[in-house]
Amino acid sequence: MSESTTETRPDDTGFFGQPRVLANLFGVELWERFSFYGMQGILLIYLYFGAADGGLGIDKGTATGIVGAYGGAVYLSTILGAWLADRVLGPERTLFHSAVVVMAGHIALALVPGLAGVGIGLVMIALGSGGVKANATSLVGSLYDEHDERRDGGFSLFYMGINIGALIGPLLTGVLQKEWGFHFGFALAAIGMAAGLVQYSIGRSRLPAETHHVPNPLPAGQRTAYVVGLVVVVALVAVLARVGVITADRLANIVIGVAVGASVGLFAMMLLDRQVRGTERHRVLAMIPLFVCSAVFWSLYQQQFTVITIYADERLNRNLFGWEMPISWVQSINPVFIIILAGVFATLWTRLGERAPSTPVKFAFSTILMGVAFFLFLAMPSGEHSVPLVGLSAILFVFTVAELLISPVGLSVATKLAPAKYHTQMVALFFLSVALGTAMAGELAGYYDSGDEQPFFLWIGLASVGTGVLLLALSRPIRSLMSGVR
Repeated sequence: MSESTTETRPDDTGFFGQPRVLANLFGVELWERFSFYGMQGILLIYLYFGAADGGLGIDKGTATGIVGAYGGAVYLSTILGAWLADRVLGPERTLFHSAVVVMAGHIALALVPGLAGVGIGLVMIALGSGGVKANATSLVGSLYDEHDERRDGGFSLFYMGINIGALIGPLLTGVLQKEWGFHFGFALAAIGMAAGLVQYSIGRSRLPAETHHVPNPLPAGQRTAYVVGLVVVVALVAVLARVGVITADRLANIVIGVAVGASVGLFAMMLLDRQVRGTERHRVLAMIPLFVCSAVFWSLYQQQFTVITIYADERLNRNLFGWEMPISWVQSINPVFIIILAGVFATLWTRLGERAPSTPVKFAFSTILMGVAFFLFLAMPSGEHSVPLVGLSAILFVFTVAELLISPVGLSVATKLAPAKYHTQMVALFFLSVALGTAMAGELAGYYDSGDEQPFFLWIGLASVGTGVLLLALSRPIRSLMSGVR
């Protein structure tokens, strides 16, 4: 591909008033989310369903741990994706090649039988998704200069694409899984990613020239050391897996350990840096309780792909006018609410202005709401396939409101609290909180028992509410540390 020097212009309004090339980024992200959520909607049941139903027959606790570890690895790999973009490939090429890796992972799930296909497929999808996630947003930002008033509208359109993909993916892969089998569902995810790559390739040369360049190239003299380091890490992982240290039932805990270690290391690096002092140091300290709260939130929110999938399989009445809907369709409920509510929240914060709750208060209420959502499970009817769809939908509505209080706010505050020297690393810390929470979700899900579920929902809910109340009590000193950032 030849590099383009074309820059987007204010009069380039070919895609709903936005630059034409936004359509390509919109499309690749839509199809990537289609494949990602479509696959994830059927992954857990593929792992624990018996062979007679087309699954692998893995113990549910182990299966939820695998799903949690995989989800955590996606967010961990955003750090690698950002590094590759900054030091090796540039953001545009990193996005393209990451999408190719995602597609290859779905092909492996579709064609390679048994646990081998799961291992190869999930590792590739996790690595590729991290690269896509780390670079797609920055590429959208590159289409606008700082004074272009279309920027917010462009991002809104882009995130609409994400949620359209997240909505449609589980619907279609679920139907194929139910009617023809799991591997057809995985194959559709691969086809969706291929479609995204084709339409993206058509317009990728029109992206701004700087997106094709490496911002901070890795010196040639250091490349061999990095390659050797990568080979050593891969070999070490292979040996540990071979001798039984890394096993399927330990994956979630391993990802938790890596996320905790990386987070402590990043916080320590910033706080021990003599150039980070005064206001910048205080703001890093303010990020610590927000990080903990975020990890707790995601450990509950990501139960959508673990406990709630099992709940939909065993407790939900999925009868729709005499037809049993696929289990994965439950994963499409949240994107519907996101599409409806995202604009409402954006308008609300804009209108409230300085009267809007501070970031610590938003985080606190988000975590409290997640606890309340788990309390609502206690009000559902008991018995197999007895819970009405409207009941679970109401709970997922609360999930969505909680998500909108923390997810976009978290990325925003990470950029505001970041020391000048560590802007990217602070954003990486927010992703690490998501990685930690997602892996914790897989580990916690192992304690869920559909035959005696009330203690699980009660204690998980109490832990979340307690975390939110504590953060609420600490909101004033945290705001003081934030030094003017709301």
